[in-house]
Amino acid sequence: MDSVKAQKTSGCHLVAIPYPGRGHVNPMMNLCKLIASRGDDILITLVVTEEWLDFIGSSPEQAKIRFRSIPNVIPSERIRALDFPGFVEAVYTKMGASVEQLLDQLEPSATAIVADTYLPWAVSIGNRRNIPVGSLWTMSPSVFSLFYHFDLLSHNGHFPADLSERGGECIDYIPGISPIRLKDIPNVFSEASRLLLNRVIEAFNWVVKAQCLLVTSFYEMDTHVIDTLRTRLPFPVYPVGPSIPYATLVKDSPSTTTTLSDADCYYFKWLDSQPRSCVLYVSMGSFLSTSSEQMEEIAAGLHDSGVRYLWVAREDASRFQETCGETGLVVPWCDQLRVLCHPSVGGFWTHCGWNSTLEAVFAGVPMLTFPILFDQFTDSKLIADDWKIGWRVTENVGADTLVKREDIANLVRKFMDHDGSETKEMRRRAREIQESCQRAIEKGGSSETNLSAFLRGFLQCHVS
Repeated sequence: MDSVKAQKTSGCHLVAIPYPGRGHVNPMMNLCKLIASRGDDILITLVVTEEWLDFIGSSPEQAKIRFRSIPNVIPSERIRALDFPGFVEAVYTKMGASVEQLLDQLEPSATAIVADTYLPWAVSIGNRRNIPVGSLWTMSPSVFSLFYHFDLLSHNGHFPADLSERGGECIDYIPGISPIRLKDIPNVFSEASRLLLNRVIEAFNWVVKAQCLLVTSFYEMDTHVIDTLRTRLPFPVYPVGPSIPYATLVKDSPSTTTTLSDADCYYFKWLDSQPRSCVLYVSMGSFLSTSSEQMEEIAAGLHDSGVRYLWVAREDASRFQETCGETGLVVPWCDQLRVLCHPSVGGFWTHCGWNSTLEAVFAGVPMLTFPILFDQFTDSKLIADDWKIGWRVTENVGADTLVKREDIANLVRKFMDHDGSETKEMRRRAREIQESCQRAIEKGGSSETNLSAFLRGFLQCHVS
């Protein structure tokens, strides 16, 4: 794909630069597809590392989107979890020069840039070259507000803080955010997280020098915080909706096995054989995992619950498949969005990554929240407390917390009991927010309208 000939255009040439992590690359790719489907006379160049170009090499090209790569100047995606602060440091200090060299070689020249918020050097490059930069935020708007107003934590004596003593303290002064416990704020309180926090703050010092902010949420779900950001940021804020290929998916669609290869469709055939809304889908993301001891407790708890479940356990799939019994299926990978949209799926045990959260909202599936790191704790709070479309697995999830198998089994049984009064209300709320999401992304909806405003205002291109 890197050999694709340069395309001439008299319109806009947008260069899209995602942060090199799966939870960031996928939203950027999907945003590019949305822009390409709506903007006339536009060329999009998506810039990734050589490794990421190999990862996405099987993605079909679109007429308006081409891929370009920079050298692998950062650690591999496969090992970034082993030294995450070191990976972040490499992204901040080594990628920018390679991207700038690539910009010099592009034909036609870039007329606009959309870059992940966590790439502050992209704003600097755009400003030096007089190229407008849009910042793409791939976490929740609430987390954006927390970091944008992070100085308020220090001013009010809540940072630094020992969460073992003060984690339950509630703060109510972050603009746009409902009262939140300190332990539900992204976990930047430990000494080991200080380097990461410094880089986050650097990104937020630069974001105000961009020309607009795009957020992968929809207005109706995050109304208060989006309105707040619009009054406090010096540029337009565009909530363009969940960056998922939603147009081809419907919750009550027939089996999706016909669109997948024979090697991939076996788990869909299993789902097809299950009763409606009875399967708990379990996935804890593609980046960090829980301890081996916790995984054993989860496996035993799921088995003992008697609930049907589909579990993505990655490298542990074969080991846990042997012990899951007849009610469960363990796989190393699945097409998550299509699984969540399958009629037999009635719940989602999730690590609360923002992309997974949005996919569950789109599918109308309630969640059991099991956050592992960073923004996932805030997303868990939003799911359980604000939107009321899920329950926490435990109030004390963290690296040092072990949730026992008997507690897991009892919780899963209760959560998947459709006759309980608590679960009925939770499922009603999940359907309600799902309907809001689907209205937002329909023609004339808030997300579609915001995307059009971004195309006209920032990219200055005609909207089809």
